[in-house]
Amino acid sequence: METISCRSNRFPLKITLPILAVFIALLACQQSAPGGSAPWDVNSQASPQIAGGPVTRTPFLPATRPPNAPILSPTPDAPHPVPSLRAEAEQYVVQPGDSLGKIAQRYGLRMEDIVQANNIDNPNLLAVGQTLTIPVPPPSGLGSDFKIIPDSELVYGPASTSLDISKFIQNKNGYLAHFEEKVDDKVMTGDQIVARIAYEYSVNPRLLLAVLEYQSGWVTKTNPDPTTHTYPIGISESSRKGLYRQLAWAANNLNRGYYLWRVNAVGHWLLKDGSIVPVASTINAGTAGIQQMFALLYDREHWDLAVSENGLFTIYQKFFGYPFDYAIDPILPPDLSQPSLQLPFEPGLDWAFTGGPHGGWGDGSAWAALDFAPPGGAHGCVSSDAWEVTVADGLIVRAADGEVVQDLDGDGFEQTGWTILYMHVESRDRVQAGTYLKAGERIGHPSCEGGYSTGTHLHLARRYNGEWIPADQNLPFVMGGWVSQGTGIEYEGYLERDGQKVEAWEGDVPQNKIHR
Repeated sequence: METISCRSNRFPLKITLPILAVFIALLACQQSAPGGSAPWDVNSQASPQIAGGPVTRTPFLPATRPPNAPILSPTPDAPHPVPSLRAEAEQYVVQPGDSLGKIAQRYGLRMEDIVQANNIDNPNLLAVGQTLTIPVPPPSGLGSDFKIIPDSELVYGPASTSLDISKFIQNKNGYLAHFEEKVDDKVMTGDQIVARIAYEYSVNPRLLLAVLEYQSGWVTKTNPDPTTHTYPIGISESSRKGLYRQLAWAANNLNRGYYLWRVNAVGHWLLKDGSIVPVASTINAGTAGIQQMFALLYDREHWDLAVSENGLFTIYQKFFGYPFDYAIDPILPPDLSQPSLQLPFEPGLDWAFTGGPHGGWGDGSAWAALDFAPPGGAHGCVSSDAWEVTVADGLIVRAADGEVVQDLDGDGFEQTGWTILYMHVESRDRVQAGTYLKAGERIGHPSCEGGYSTGTHLHLARRYNGEWIPADQNLPFVMGGWVSQGTGIEYEGYLERDGQKVEAWEGDVPQNKIHR
């Protein structure tokens, strides 16, 4: 299973990456839409089917415009703060957990650039405390300012409820319609894999299908090029074989560009051929996500095409209509506030706060998650009888593969409003989808089920309208009065309440005990 990485029983990762936030209200010019009205109707969607029968849904946010009204333009947005390229070499001191690949990614360079600048004989051998020279990135021409999709079409947000994934794929009757693959020892169809990647990574399935078609033709071609059968997205790594892992890679990197753009933390793209392309300041976060993913796949000539009006945009419009007709703007209301939440465990017990802000899902998403380990102090993946409980009232919309997702607005859609992800929930005694729970009611036991984990714990994260909400930015995670604070280093952080401070730390130590 391709999913979140948790470090419950590892030393904290010393990776200085930007803390990802999502509180930018984008401004844009407007124009008349080609092709008339929006290709979807927000009031015509069927109620979701869950255990116990259909749920009566409440209306989600309307489209940005009524039919035939002006819409967001696909051309330049208002200027966005973009970090400038470094003009001078820098010195970097190697930290615990560093690798040359991670350092190169952090600075937007090829690993070979750092190897050459430091005359490194063996790039696999780095010493903590070693000083590296980080060379100046050599830029090429400014990147495209063509807006490809609105922000709400990158995330698994309200408008994604309008797509029947299975029906769309079957109607196209291409290779994907008849595809099957074993994922986690379970045979899944193509539509099931697309849906699973969409809700796991919280990336719009329309975008995933358009990317898959652009890269391999799997959606419409009955006999796509055999070279795409193993690597349909085109990332040819042995650990990325098959549709599930290829789409997971794509979703993770779409997220990476999106959330880095949100916090003004990206100024250039490093392309596959080593070209360094300064980012146009007038694109939007959704377009940044697409530009980031294609940067890892193409040289400059082919990247320019992919992110132009003749690239992915053409496939998207052919499949689904004009992408900006789906815009929900802003995807995060400017007056958004977190509902009242409590700690996710029962009163009277000391749990351990083992992970500060880190990726909600994968390492490309916002640092939306916090980790908690149950009482007992045992290391590794051990059975625990401690109970995890809901942090608020809400409907359980998904409970499988170690995940429990709670919809706080109760409409039955995890793409709308506030949702809470509880991860690594053991199948034993786990709550069933379709159950409505009050705050403090039991959902199951912590474990290592689902994703990658080295120790029994709970991974907890928030989303709003499908967007991962950082745990420590303008809208910090607050539970029972405990306020999350980050340090700028993934997995490190604090919970603070009334002058008390609990530090995220490895295992079971006095500094990380928290009591409800």
